[in-house]
Amino acid sequence: MVDVFEEVEEQIRSDRYRALALKVLPWFIGAVVLILAGVGGWQGYRAWISSQSGKASETYAKGLEAQQAGRPGDARTAWEALAKSPSPAYKSLALQHLGALRLAERDTAGAVALFDQAAKAAPDPLIGDAARLKSVYALLDTAPRADIDARLEPLLKPERPFRLQAREAAAFSKLLAGDASAARADFVVVSLAPDAAEGARSRATAAIALIDSGSAQRTRDLVKAAAALPPPRPLPPGAQLGQGLPMQAPAQ
Repeated sequence: MVDVFEEVEEQIRSDRYRALALKVLPWFIGAVVLILAGVGGWQGYRAWISSQSGKASETYAKGLEAQQAGRPGDARTAWEALAKSPSPAYKSLALQHLGALRLAERDTAGAVALFDQAAKAAPDPLIGDAARLKSVYALLDTAPRADIDARLEPLLKPERPFRLQAREAAAFSKLLAGDASAARADFVVVSLAPDAAEGARSRATAAIALIDSGSAQRTRDLVKAAAALPPPRPLPPGAQLGQGLPMQAPAQ
């Protein structure tokens, strides 16, 4: 009799396990399908991003070629197309080129808006800070010092790639505001920095000499001349930032 009961209980347990398995199996299969779909989707997304980056690189090269060949219309077309690219790096670079074109047209407000968009779109500080620095130089002789200081503050941190160029811009801003003493302190930092570009050190040394001599008007002229120089050009994705990157990079 005991054996019969055990057989019945075993059958009941077996039926319960089978029923539970039938209930759980669809959920398990669905979970597996979702995981596989997620993995496949991520791989597909990465492949798509890689493809889009390749196309963006080709468009960027064509834009540079058109610009260097004196075909601004073709260059603008390339930059406008890239400004809609899913590649953050090339989108930021394109917006910076478009901003440079606005500056050439004396549309400072439009240029600064594009530089700000480029900074937000940039995937890293190397590209983003170049855009931020361009907006500073575009506004240097027109915006209030407080606005310039706010834009420069994050660029001056030790780990930022264009901190010395930002320090020089801060000195120019202080000179234009009439704060020669604070400007001199910044110029001393630039003049003594071992990784500063030779041109930046030369300008800093000249500015210090002018400040010490009391030549206010000549100092102001120096600031205006320096502000007219193009800020550093961000390197294309994949390139490395070398030491002493000159601030007199080719205009975009």
